[in-house]
Amino acid sequence: MIPIQFITHQNERYGYLEGAQMALEAGCKWVQLRMKQATDDEIRRVAAQLLPLCRVHEAVCIIDDHVRLAKALGADGVHLGRTDMPVAEARQILGHEFIIGGTANTFDDILALHQAGADYIGCGPFRFTTTKERLAPTLGLDGYRRLMAQMRQAAISLPVVAIGGITRADIPDLMDTGVQGIAVSGAVLRADDPVEEMRQMLAV
Repeated sequence: MIPIQFITHQNERYGYLEGAQMALEAGCKWVQLRMKQATDDEIRRVAAQLLPLCRVHEAVCIIDDHVRLAKALGADGVHLGRTDMPVAEARQILGHEFIIGGTANTFDDILALHQAGADYIGCGPFRFTTTKERLAPTLGLDGYRRLMAQMRQAAISLPVVAIGGITRADIPDLMDTGVQGIAVSGAVLRADDPVEEMRQMLAV
């Protein structure tokens, strides 16, 4: 089964929780709760429903950005963007029992995250995506091949998860670049049957 992370998003059809529920129903084992413009209270309300669902489905639940909230809620970890709290500071707050992921677009980003003690890297964007603001330069397949080669040369073995506008058809070629996982959002929620779409992604 392909290691796939589902990143929550809302559109005209589904809310944050509904999308996560469908991903979990399909067999996804990793959900990142990302609610970029939401208040702590709004995130807390959704997380209070999402965390028990993740436990039932034996799935990892990661909170985007909000380090102290992730700790207070008892989530499995946190994902930090390039302008969020530094990984080293988050580690001091969370300790080593929490998963900490970081966002990268360049090898310098990857090196910095490695040195700071990140557990995994969300690397992208693969292509243009409307689900993320202030998009970094797109990587494409060649970008991932280059970054994975640089990581091997530097003996950095952190798991890399490709993200950004990825569809089911992209998954085989992306996995061939050497990345260890795929993150999806819009491609699932835009599908006629999101549960079936996620099932087919996991089975690629």
